[in-house]
Amino acid sequence: MPSSDDLGRRRSAVVARGVSSMIPSYVSSAAGGTLTDVDGREWVDFAAGIAVTNVGNSAPKVVAAIKQQVELFTHTCFMITPYEQYVAVCEELAALTPGDFEKRSALFNSGAEAVENAVKIARHATGRQAIVVFDHAYHGRTNLTMALTAKVMPYKQGFGPFAPEIYRVPMSYPFRDGGRSGAEAAAYAIGQIEKHVGASNVAAVLIEPVQGEGGFVVPAAGFLPALAAWSKQAGAVFIADEIQTGFCRTGSWFASEDEGVEPDLITTAKGIAGGLPLAAVTGRAEIMDAVHPGGLGGTYGGNPIACAAALASIETMRELDLAGAARHIESVARPRLEALAAKHPIVGEIRGRGAMLALELVVPGGIEPDAASTAAVAKAAHESGLLLLTCGTYGNVIRLLPPLVISDDELDRGLTLLEQAFSTL
Repeated sequence: MPSSDDLGRRRSAVVARGVSSMIPSYVSSAAGGTLTDVDGREWVDFAAGIAVTNVGNSAPKVVAAIKQQVELFTHTCFMITPYEQYVAVCEELAALTPGDFEKRSALFNSGAEAVENAVKIARHATGRQAIVVFDHAYHGRTNLTMALTAKVMPYKQGFGPFAPEIYRVPMSYPFRDGGRSGAEAAAYAIGQIEKHVGASNVAAVLIEPVQGEGGFVVPAAGFLPALAAWSKQAGAVFIADEIQTGFCRTGSWFASEDEGVEPDLITTAKGIAGGLPLAAVTGRAEIMDAVHPGGLGGTYGGNPIACAAALASIETMRELDLAGAARHIESVARPRLEALAAKHPIVGEIRGRGAMLALELVVPGGIEPDAASTAAVAKAAHESGLLLLTCGTYGNVIRLLPPLVISDDELDRGLTLLEQAFSTL
């Protein structure tokens, strides 16, 4: 087996420079909360492929389902010759997503594709064009989703012009918005919408219930319900982007449930299929069905192998109660993180829910971002065998996203390595 150094040299000759990797090690296998690279080195996994492998890598039921499906057929294109697996995934989504109303789904390949289609559906259903998004948002890397995404570098730099009729308003960010309540933050955001866009022009309000790449920002209680209520009154579609928060990650099947919010449309991907590419838009039947036949689709959307993996992943989530597992991870990790913050005043805030936790690093005594120390902690963690990610508009947030099947021993080892990484500052 070639070494990571060998693979790095091969990569530099053929892989585009714009596709970067966080660490130079090349994985050979993974299970539970541990990755092993081609050189035999083990890593505690606090990344889960960016919240994808919620059920773990190579989960037994997922592997079995993939093997069974690949022996039957690999592709027909659902738009040409449909198959049961696609329908079954849509049935599961109708049952699992928030809201006791009739729902429809359409399946796609990636989170960005799901978001794009949610915007298409909202515009078609309302006959309006304006899409409202929020500071610190991340919704993808395609042309439309780059316009929806807030952060310029590296996601948008040099890639314009971007899609029009996108309007950005302030997010509830309790650590940075002066302690505004959710109601106050929502009133301010709504005021900006009404002043600069006009309620009658808004096709959709699009928001992550807990922001991902933007810094794991958890809005103050009441913010999301107020936006959902305003959207309903204004005749706009309320879209929850649950691509990172969905499928048990925050301790509920979907983060919208935490405040009883029932989105009109919800976008999902990442954790849905145990590592295979699959995404969906699910929502109110009357909104989803507003689009004419043939208006939605794609060659690979709802691929039968990915659908089989999704059905097995959902079955695994139920059987293992992975929502409960996420809450358990938080019960173990949060006290350790709080002790870490007490010891290191550079930690300005600990936030998140379930197995979606973060530490925001600042210059002690204020809220000035400290991106350099964040990078230093991440580097020290990687060197010691802990795989974790940074994020945030200011590059100053460390995020913890372990697989929901991580063992207590692996979780303890990872937290210990994180503590040791902070001790190097």
